[in-house]
Amino acid sequence: MTNQDERSVARDRMRFIKNSQSANLCYLGILFNVLYFVNIYKSDVGTYYYNFKIGASIVYNLIFLLVAFLASEGVKNYKKVFSYILFVIGALQFARIFIIPMQAHGATTLINDVAVSVMGNGQFYRVVAYLVISGAALLVAGFINLQKCNALEEHLKSIGETA
Repeated sequence: MTNQDERSVARDRMRFIKNSQSANLCYLGILFNVLYFVNIYKSDVGTYYYNFKIGASIVYNLIFLLVAFLASEGVKNYKKVFSYILFVIGALQFARIFIIPMQAHGATTLINDVAVSVMGNGQFYRVVAYLVISGAALLVAGFINLQKCNALEEHLKSIGETA
């Protein structure tokens, strides 16, 4: 069997098997987002986190989890539109670094008339790593799905089927 034949067989198999690689990367992105928000929300530094921004963050996390899970199901079936959704939510994970973690890292609050750092270096680096890993996993999942969708479309055209 030639290299071309092997590639054709691999592309033909895509019609019948799920895109588990992209879906698993979506799950990884979800997992690291969960680690991020558990780490942030378990922090109890006075009343610093009792504000509108945290409420909006909670709502965003719920929407993120729903969209990321929906995208994981969509990429399993080689739906190209979910690649673009993954690109958006992956990029938003990187943008989130500059909202709560960056602001909390530089902030102090008074507890019993003593100035206390809201987020120490260790927690800051940990939550930034969680967001970076989550965002990177989602972006890679989107790129892999886009590449596989294009390959499958090309293969289907070559054999005279429609997507």
